[in-house]
Amino acid sequence: MKPVIVVKAGRHAEGARAAASHTGALAGADAVYDAAFRRAGMLRVFRLGELFAAVETLAMSELPGGDRLTILTNGGGIGVLATDALIDEGGTLAALSEETIGKLDELLPAVWSRGNPVDIIGDAPAERYADALSVLSDAPEVDAVLVLNCPTAVADTRGAARAVIDSAEQLSQRKGHAQRQFLLTSWVGRSTAEAARALFAEHRIPSYATPEAAVRAFMHMVNYRRNQETLLETPPSVPVEFVPDVEGARRTIADALADAHGWLTEPQAKDLLAAYGVPVVATHSADSPEAAAAQAAQIGGPVALKVLSSDITHKSDVGGVDLDLAGPAAVRRSAEAMLQRLRQAKPEARIQGFSVQPMVRRPGACELIVGMSDDSQFGPVVLFGQGGTAVEIAKDQALGLPPLNMKLAHEIMARARIHRQLQGARGLPPADLDAIALTLIRVAQLVADLPEIAELDINPLLADEYGVVALDARMRVQRSRATHSDRLAIRPYPKELEEEIPFGEGPKLLLRPIRPEDEPALQKAFTRLTPEEIRLRFLMPLKVLSHMMAARFTQIDYDREMALILTDPGVAGQTEIYSVVRIATDPDNEQAEYAIIVRHDMTGRGLGRLLMRRIIDYCRRRGTRLVFGEVLQQNTIMLHLCKTLGFRQRPMPGEPGIVRVELELG
Repeated sequence: MKPVIVVKAGRHAEGARAAASHTGALAGADAVYDAAFRRAGMLRVFRLGELFAAVETLAMSELPGGDRLTILTNGGGIGVLATDALIDEGGTLAALSEETIGKLDELLPAVWSRGNPVDIIGDAPAERYADALSVLSDAPEVDAVLVLNCPTAVADTRGAARAVIDSAEQLSQRKGHAQRQFLLTSWVGRSTAEAARALFAEHRIPSYATPEAAVRAFMHMVNYRRNQETLLETPPSVPVEFVPDVEGARRTIADALADAHGWLTEPQAKDLLAAYGVPVVATHSADSPEAAAAQAAQIGGPVALKVLSSDITHKSDVGGVDLDLAGPAAVRRSAEAMLQRLRQAKPEARIQGFSVQPMVRRPGACELIVGMSDDSQFGPVVLFGQGGTAVEIAKDQALGLPPLNMKLAHEIMARARIHRQLQGARGLPPADLDAIALTLIRVAQLVADLPEIAELDINPLLADEYGVVALDARMRVQRSRATHSDRLAIRPYPKELEEEIPFGEGPKLLLRPIRPEDEPALQKAFTRLTPEEIRLRFLMPLKVLSHMMAARFTQIDYDREMALILTDPGVAGQTEIYSVVRIATDPDNEQAEYAIIVRHDMTGRGLGRLLMRRIIDYCRRRGTRLVFGEVLQQNTIMLHLCKTLGFRQRPMPGEPGIVRVELELG
């Protein structure tokens, strides 16, 4: 509800430990903080001066509707400086339409720039500023205007500032809404600009000492708006429901821990990925060159041969990979030569044998990396980017905190440079972006379920229009006492709270925690409530459940809130919601406020009592001391239910007609 702006010192981790995995090497500590700030919807700045500038901008202005900036200036040089700063910051220079340029032609001298930046020439009087600003503020292709002024001997600097202020106020009155969200200023100079800056401050128009500072302030607003939109955006349902083989994955990890091998073999790592639905290329183990040749004969086509060793994580670096081998004889010769190379390059390494897999030929496919490393502050961090043997040279990666959904997975992908190539380039069709996003979700679920996984790399993950396939994978495991909830910075979806509920003669219903994807179903359920049901639940009349309200009800922090819904089994967001009970606790887990609603056609069947008992039991297990609620006196059914459950009741001071109900949990 309030902007949070953060500046963090120590962005460069000098002397950081050398990481064994590609992911560990790429996911630096500061990049993880950046991912956490973004996930929480914060605005990050990098300098102390930016911190105060961002506060001023957000306090004085509404957020712009987009990122298209127009620069209005009386000096070509400072206009170009502002343009350079905008591009450096990742902003967008608005492309002026022919209609807008035509209107400016009628008002400006013939020698004006006829483009963006809008250079109105150094002799610009106050009226020229006002005329140009009036046109630009009406232009639909412009989201914000940055007005610049450098002092000249032939123009009144303070008068130009007054004209900008008057023009902005007139536009606001004419249009019936604030125009200041479109306006930032920078009057260059010291003594000549002080009076102008004071005028802007008096009229709550942000003003900055340099064009670069003004551009950064604009980008602060743009980035904050983007973060907030990401927070409130409804994630799409996962297109494919998957049920991981958790027990099979745990057996694989137990075997690796029993053998005291920190790093899993490639076949073991791929078995874990396959247990979570990640497509992998079939991989066979062989303990000798002869056995590798026999495996190649069974495969029957060109194969890839790789060394199996828990002591060698980067196989290509030491000659532990040979590709496109045709026939058993070639495989045997390659395996024998590989053993000789490794005895010289890594004499201390324990060699378990070889892996043999069919060559995968997918022309035009992109090589990606999907990985995970364990950060000391934030726990598991998921990485996505360009893969292949040069992954650490390219350094094209984006980070995110698990758990993930489709929206968050696509957002992570969009921050990597290779995303443009994945969208289709040089005549190649776009890759299956949903398949890549699903891989990110499945990897995030894997590390959430299995706290023993300390590092993970899938590199390369081939991606094209037909989907994805993991060609190579490595994982490091270690014994862990942490639960999945303790390990993650963001508590994952609590699947253990799911419960099938018998319901008459019909099919069973599903009682489960709410998910962000449930927003459409929640809004649909709201339309089926009677006005009286809405008044009793919200203590006031509501005609619609807005997107913002629905997002706040569905995108909850499971560590501080819980909402259990009674619904049909099926894909989240596509099943009908019949009842909701929710609690919100204080930061110390002392008190939790509840709210409940059961649709009128489902009442009289004990569902209200069932939901209340489940949420009370949940609070008791969490160690919450007290559960309370606020109930209208007319809501006699709710008050009776609370009485039977042991709630105390007392009138709310200063709130006539409202009863506070409390249940001590001890």
